[in-house]
Amino acid sequence: MTRRSTSRQTEPNHVREAEFVSAPTVRRRQLGRTLRAMREQLGLKQEDVAQRSGGAINRAKLSRIETALTAATAADVGLILDALGGVDDALRASLIKLTREGARRGWWQSYRSVLSSAYEDLISLESEADHLSAWQSTVIPGLLQTGEYAQQIISATAMSTSAADRVDALVEVRLARQSVLTREDPLKLWAIIGETALRTRCSDPQIMHNQLSRLAALSERPTITIQVLPSDTAPHVGQMGAFSILGYGTHADLAVVHVESLTSALYVEERSDVAMYQEAAQQLRAVALSVEESRAMITEIRDEK
Repeated sequence: MTRRSTSRQTEPNHVREAEFVSAPTVRRRQLGRTLRAMREQLGLKQEDVAQRSGGAINRAKLSRIETALTAATAADVGLILDALGGVDDALRASLIKLTREGARRGWWQSYRSVLSSAYEDLISLESEADHLSAWQSTVIPGLLQTGEYAQQIISATAMSTSAADRVDALVEVRLARQSVLTREDPLKLWAIIGETALRTRCSDPQIMHNQLSRLAALSERPTITIQVLPSDTAPHVGQMGAFSILGYGTHADLAVVHVESLTSALYVEERSDVAMYQEAAQQLRAVALSVEESRAMITEIRDEK
């Protein structure tokens, strides 16, 4: 399975000093991989593309873009697509957008002192995605958390004093990420949550009461689907770990899977591997409670004495 970022840390329990390294971002790898695949499907060598571009893009530069060693500009990508020829207008627009937004300064840049570059990647990918499927067995997905619940989870999983000192800033970041759910064209979120996550015991019972109330309310939104997987469900693929799939329109080649553990995070980018996670998400949806049954369980657990 393709693991492109096997040791780079992301969320609160993985916080380091901000990294200012030249390692390629997920977005650059997406772009490079897609351009390379398009070229190879046409049976063209890098030299052929350089020649077709009239020298505007030389072989060395194309190689660096395809391998994500160089950050392409929108003009570079336009020239490459012109040289390839016959590119679908929708795909062309998506790739140009991907390139332009890669150079855009996001709100999260102001939090660089507490974010790793891998976590910045995740936030950036979320901000550009149009749909996201998430499976979490023991914790409420970050995009659905209340501030108080986030404070509890981030504090509990901060594995160092330095990380604990940054908890307040990390809560701010987590809540700011949720703006994708209320933007003009909201992110379509499909969350499958294990029953165990709904029964978390926080320091103050009201925290979990409020969190479950928020879940129930969010499940009413047309762009948010929430399903609960009961604890007594038969063995299932989700027991292998939590994951999120970020999608970008109808272009499957741009989909990315984010998998997180206590000390690291990885991005699965190979299309065949992403497809396996997409199948896993489908299986989980099939065995989870319906939306209505899930909402009923959420409110029932919330109201338990």
